[in-house]
Amino acid sequence: MILAIDQGTTGTTCLVFDESAQLAGRAYREFQQHFPRPGWVEHDAGEIWDTTIAVAREALADGGVGDGELQAIGITNQRETVCVWDPETGEPLHHALVWQDRRTAERCDELRAAGHEALVRTRSGLVLDPYFSATKIEWMLANVDGLRDKAQDGRAVFGTIDAWLVFKLTGERRTDVTNASRTMLFDIHRGDWDDELMALFGDVPRAALPEVLPSIGEFGTLRGGVLGAGHDGVPVSGIAGDQQAALYGQGCLEPGLGKNTYGTGSFVLLNSGESVPTAPPGLLATVAWGIGERTIYALEAAIFVTGAAVQWLRDGLGIIEAAAETGELAASLDSNDGVYFVPALTGLGSPHWDPYARGTIVGLTRGSSRAHVARAALEAIAYQAVDAVRAMESASGQPLAELRADGGATANAWLMQFQADMLGVPVAVAELAETTALGAALLAGVGAGAWTQDDIARRDTAGARYEPQMGDDERAELMGQWQRAVQRAGGWARG
Repeated sequence: MILAIDQGTTGTTCLVFDESAQLAGRAYREFQQHFPRPGWVEHDAGEIWDTTIAVAREALADGGVGDGELQAIGITNQRETVCVWDPETGEPLHHALVWQDRRTAERCDELRAAGHEALVRTRSGLVLDPYFSATKIEWMLANVDGLRDKAQDGRAVFGTIDAWLVFKLTGERRTDVTNASRTMLFDIHRGDWDDELMALFGDVPRAALPEVLPSIGEFGTLRGGVLGAGHDGVPVSGIAGDQQAALYGQGCLEPGLGKNTYGTGSFVLLNSGESVPTAPPGLLATVAWGIGERTIYALEAAIFVTGAAVQWLRDGLGIIEAAAETGELAASLDSNDGVYFVPALTGLGSPHWDPYARGTIVGLTRGSSRAHVARAALEAIAYQAVDAVRAMESASGQPLAELRADGGATANAWLMQFQADMLGVPVAVAELAETTALGAALLAGVGAGAWTQDDIARRDTAGARYEPQMGDDERAELMGQWQRAVQRAGGWARG
């Protein structure tokens, strides 16, 4: 049996897979989101740990995994979110700053104005944006009392969520190359922390950063009975950031294959092989995974808010009780009646990269209802994916033949059909929606010797398939109106 820990933005999912990579057990719990100021988003790393352990134990019990039957653990995680902890006590030294957090937007503007964008872009493959970890670490070093001294003395460790979980599970200070590549402190060409970038972002001490390893291999072994004494010594043998894990789980192991994961945000990744891709404005170059001495790269489009917009309809506005209602509400209308929702609740990602954009609903009339808002939220998920795919097609010079899709929103048949209609190509939905967790399990299984890379490549991941049914004129009209709405949302917080 293999345990996959999928530590996400709003909750932790743990899945257990058998020797045939078939699902054998599962568990899930949400945890609290903290919003201390507008644009600030934090998590309690201690709560994440407690939730993760509880969910892991529940999943192992659900899968009937006995002592000696667990072969390996894989971890996948929300990326860019950064924790800081005391390596002696194992206690967090501040709340984790979440990838959605925008408090360092002005700092990114300063660095861009000072001419540092080219260095960041060339070394890390990323853009100067508060989305990534580096300015979050810089903020904590400058604003948490005594933290800089602790970091310099080896009494504080900064790490993405995977590194936090690895430390708590095994005692090791290690991360994988995919997560390191999202910090803006990592040279994706050399595969190491970059001294110039560390100096640029507040003189981050190298000793305060974890060791970087390939995505497949041993990161440490369970200790202290964290999952029960019978599982001590089991290796953590596969780690990848959530989007890279989904790319692996979708079987996109060859250059030119790509996917979109519909989660809190949506992320389109295209396997680029063993060469760092040239990413045009609005797209990112990132590490797909590391296997031994080989590093595989990907071109990425990052969309910040998709599923989170539906969650906001539920928790913020209270106009739905469950996400599943949105499909029924959308289908109750013959059209959107000119209502568009730009869910720039934490700015806009690819291909716009506007941290000052804010959520906007346009086209409302007295006849508008909650069905219009729900439909607009679903349509926005699809429109944003189209924007991302078109930018990627332009960069690669190749049209998309089909979109491989995974994530929770793929259960919404109305959305998947609308996505196919707006793209004009088929959408192939993965058989298992939790492809991110599957990818972590597959990485761990290869790392532990349960499977080979060829075994992964031969897997059939196909589930439902949606063919486009919309005409070109209707598609062009909808996208044109969407672009008008995006223009209204742009730069709003800047005044």
